[in-house]
Amino acid sequence: MDLAFTPEEQKFREEVRAWVRENLPQEISHKVHNALHLTRDDMQRWAKILGKKGWLGYGWAKQFGGPGWNAVQKHLFEEETALAGAPRIIPFGPVMVAPVIMAFGNPEQQQRFLPGISSGEVWWSQGYSEPGSGSDLASVKTRAERKGDKYIVNGQKTWTTLAQYGDWIFCLVRTSTEGKPQTGISFLLIDMKSPGLSVRPIIMLDGGHEVNEVFFDNVEVPAENLIGEENKGWTYAKHLLSHERTNIADVNRAKRELERLKRIAKAEGVYDDPRFRDEIARLEVDVVALEMLVLRVLSAEKSGKNSLDIAGLLKIKGSEIQQRYAELMMLAAGPYAVPFIQEAMEAGWQGDFPGAMVGNAPLAATYFNLRKTTIYGGSNEVQRNIVAQTVLG
Repeated sequence: MDLAFTPEEQKFREEVRAWVRENLPQEISHKVHNALHLTRDDMQRWAKILGKKGWLGYGWAKQFGGPGWNAVQKHLFEEETALAGAPRIIPFGPVMVAPVIMAFGNPEQQQRFLPGISSGEVWWSQGYSEPGSGSDLASVKTRAERKGDKYIVNGQKTWTTLAQYGDWIFCLVRTSTEGKPQTGISFLLIDMKSPGLSVRPIIMLDGGHEVNEVFFDNVEVPAENLIGEENKGWTYAKHLLSHERTNIADVNRAKRELERLKRIAKAEGVYDDPRFRDEIARLEVDVVALEMLVLRVLSAEKSGKNSLDIAGLLKIKGSEIQQRYAELMMLAAGPYAVPFIQEAMEAGWQGDFPGAMVGNAPLAATYFNLRKTTIYGGSNEVQRNIVAQTVLG
């Protein structure tokens, strides 16, 4: 196993780094490095910049309009954009539903939906979780009844991230109640401007509007928006979830936030405390270990071997690391971690007192927000069972 990058790969890294330095707006990078609020315009502006370059669908094959990069190139792109302070690519379109459309959609669906995703023009949302159907996703109850050339959809989705911005939503819907729960689920693409579809905000502790409830009241969906076969949606959902869980690990963001943690600790005078520095060191060791795990997978893919099926393991470790660096930032900042007044932050308030120029004010909100990472995408308790069965045997 060779974990070293080749000269060609290092050259590719430099090319990506130079392009990102040239094209990433500084005001957006500043917000990311200091965990300030990103607006819809911020996120979509960066998506369209990447789309114009042909890099928003950076994991796509050339036949679908992507750059055709190998696994190592995709990893280097993710690392360079994260370290530069680029916003995370909103994954629901290019990282999640697009691979499903590529693998299971028909040519007409591919031609219809993929261009808008790759350009960054169309914002997608994910309609999976429901009240009572989160980790037990097979129990979804949102119903889609076939009537002629359309489906009539009724039900509710919840915790739908950024659905207030969505143009389209991909949903798991129940089309049959016969047999096992998994065998009656279908995968449907729904225009969010459809009559009868409504979005209700869920306001978080910090006053932010990130997640939503989505209601379907006799929403008519053309049958041509069904992906693959009816009642085969569980198979397509598993394909998508493997992409989501790997994406949640986000080792490159962890590396960037580790450096931010060190900046905060130094500014607040706790970096010289041996016990606190030990906690940072433990975290850094785990970040490096996670990166080595990712590189092992890349090495196997590069050599043509079967890569380890460790999406669940990456999700477990990556989500726990995110929670740990958020907690350590809170401890480092002390009382300065608590305040969160969005309007004052945007006006530069966090620079009005000693030590606050490192952007401490958003820390409490980030800490609470990241408690979700061990739950969504399949709770870590469930993932440990899956890892035990599939990896350990």
